[in-house]
Amino acid sequence: MSEVRMKAELAGQAAAATARLTTEQKNQALLAAADALLTRSDEILRANEEDLERGRVNGTSDSLLDRLKLTTERIGGIAEGLRQIVELPDPVGDVLETIDRPNGLHIVKRRVPLGVIGIIYEARPNVTVDAAGLCLKTGNAVVLRGGSSALSSNRAIVKVIHEALAKTALPVDAIQLIEDPNRSSVDEMLKLNGLLDVLIPRGGSSLIQNVVQNATVPVIETGAGICHTYLDETAKPEMAAAIALNAKVQRPSVCNAMETLLVHEAYAKAYLSQLASQFKEAGVELRGCEETRELIPWASPATDDDFATEYNDYILNVKIVHNMDEALAHIARFGTKHSECIVTENEEHAVRFQQEIDAAAVYHNASTRFTDGFEFGFGAEIGISTQKLHARGPMGLPALTSSKYIIHGNGQIRS
Repeated sequence: MSEVRMKAELAGQAAAATARLTTEQKNQALLAAADALLTRSDEILRANEEDLERGRVNGTSDSLLDRLKLTTERIGGIAEGLRQIVELPDPVGDVLETIDRPNGLHIVKRRVPLGVIGIIYEARPNVTVDAAGLCLKTGNAVVLRGGSSALSSNRAIVKVIHEALAKTALPVDAIQLIEDPNRSSVDEMLKLNGLLDVLIPRGGSSLIQNVVQNATVPVIETGAGICHTYLDETAKPEMAAAIALNAKVQRPSVCNAMETLLVHEAYAKAYLSQLASQFKEAGVELRGCEETRELIPWASPATDDDFATEYNDYILNVKIVHNMDEALAHIARFGTKHSECIVTENEEHAVRFQQEIDAAAVYHNASTRFTDGFEFGFGAEIGISTQKLHARGPMGLPALTSSKYIIHGNGQIRS
């Protein structure tokens, strides 16, 4: 039996016991895991350094190394994410609807765990903890398949969590880590109908499309983030610069970072050169349309391929538009339905932008970097769904549940 099938079966066996746990029992397990991550952080950091060194040898970019890197502070933040999950209401068992039928049947619709969730993700060791915490809080078991570049980190993290859970009521087997780094392990997960109830991919476009196009297990799609910020003609210069810089520079390696800046021509003539200098000082390479390059000669030419690229790096496309229609059309063509922003003092423009943009999160005068479960008050997140069925946007606890009908009768039969 392959590692993938064996661990999926172990998770399935643990799922029923996990679903029966009380909220208090699940919370105690999560707190034990959070404490263990902190007390054994040195062990995790040593494993993480193995991954980082392997990445450096293989020529991994600085932005991707940043995604991979753990620090004492980042581990503290990961542990705090678990503690925040503990503080959140447990959705399992919530009554969503009650129906009393004329024949005396009493029908209750309740939230229930999804069952066994498979998570396929790349070089983000924090996802290992976030995914485990959210799945366990909602009574699910989870099979984790992280990227090979983070394998040492993930092994250490899961080992620490397993040893913490062994002292609680939560089954250790409810968390499984696939350690086979070969692509075949992902391919096998995609076909585990009957063992996995749902798959959630987190990563770049190629990973997500592979899962969506080839899985026979149901998928919750988390999309790539080609996010835009549109500086309308009435945007306040200081606010616009702060939002645009934050959206690109604060952490460019993540999916809610801005990849293209759209600028109204009137705003561009007055303020774009100054804003471009601020991006240059921050180490950002600019790629612009022809009109942009007339104002910023040092910018490289931007092609359609550039506008369709999620860089996750210090690279930014800049396009000057003549009106909102052009901005909306550009986003409709190149956006990935993730996060989009308009900076404007014109309320009519803000309302129109937020109504017409088809994305999971649409901002007015705020950075796209807020599209995040923690920032939305969900605690850690399992991902940001760009689809429209079941869940959309940052996925917190309710997104990891389904529902079932509980029917009470007193002898009714159907005639």
